[in-house]
Amino acid sequence: MFHVKLHGQDAMARGADEKLVSRRVKLPKRVVEKPLRQVTRRLLMALFVLCLTVLIVWLDREGYHDNANEKVDFLDCVYYATVTLSTTGYGDIVPYSDSARLVNILLITPLRVLFLIILVGTTLEVLTERTREEWRLNRWRNNLREHTVVVGFGTKGRSALQTLLATGLPREQVVIVDPSAKVIDTANAEGFTGVIGDATRSEVLLRAELQKARQIIIATQRDDTAVLVTLTARQLNRGAKIVAAVREEENAPLLKQSGADAVITSASAAGRLLGLSVLSPSAGTVMEDLIQQGSGLDLIERPVNKSEVGRSVRDTGDLVVSVLRGHRLLPYDDPHASPLQLTDRLITIVRAVPPAGPQVTLGPAE
Repeated sequence: MFHVKLHGQDAMARGADEKLVSRRVKLPKRVVEKPLRQVTRRLLMALFVLCLTVLIVWLDREGYHDNANEKVDFLDCVYYATVTLSTTGYGDIVPYSDSARLVNILLITPLRVLFLIILVGTTLEVLTERTREEWRLNRWRNNLREHTVVVGFGTKGRSALQTLLATGLPREQVVIVDPSAKVIDTANAEGFTGVIGDATRSEVLLRAELQKARQIIIATQRDDTAVLVTLTARQLNRGAKIVAAVREEENAPLLKQSGADAVITSASAAGRLLGLSVLSPSAGTVMEDLIQQGSGLDLIERPVNKSEVGRSVRDTGDLVVSVLRGHRLLPYDDPHASPLQLTDRLITIVRAVPPAGPQVTLGPAE
């Protein structure tokens, strides 16, 4: 029987007040104008329409009649323009000449409609924002298939995601799950869809469409949380590849029993790399280069080419480290590794190919 060893403070347990905010999906926001600037711009447009209307009435003031004193001055023009554009229409000042009535039909009426559109537009936009967001969310759910779910957007989660992005994984195929609204806002700013909530709850993982995911990365800060998330994720998705990280090596077997396909011990791995760098700084540099995808040397897994079938491991064009045959991982010097079979997969070291497009840059780690 295994006992989970706790270590440190869990990112999945922080912010108890954020649990009430949460368990919702946040899609990356589209780049829009700042609200204050947008409202100011619309008010200026409405003011321009009002001033233009006043100018039109003032230039043709002889064609208007005021029931109070028969004469239409500048203040009367401003008053008439205001009540006309707002569709109030008290009727104390009216156009009586043919030219004034024609101007009202051809100019004042279109300006009135434009004025109302400008003022009402902001309110309508606020009312329809929720509808548009619901429509985007439903479309996102319907189109999302074979995606990657990352539980925990801390240092480990960011580093794992950076490696996947370097291999060409689209940002639209990534869903971040984290209990912190601030973390999800950061993920949204970087172009990722986020789900706010505790990933140990199945309803939160279902909001991330985990049941349709192809691979799941569990990068929580506490090992007991990683176990619970792994159990829940495996129950919801039997076929997905689950990779989890733990701090203590003694908890790795429990993660595998919970359903993880691969378990990385972060503390032990970092310690071994430190020890190797002490013994041989050059060897430590090479190892660090291998685990950084997209620069220098890369460690990749690829299928055996037809031209390599039946040949020895040493006869391939790449530097083969291991051969994956079924569920067996054979070292390159294992006599059973050669000759190569068509169903084998090779773990090789290759020279990294720089991406054709711009480099992917993630935000600072937590």
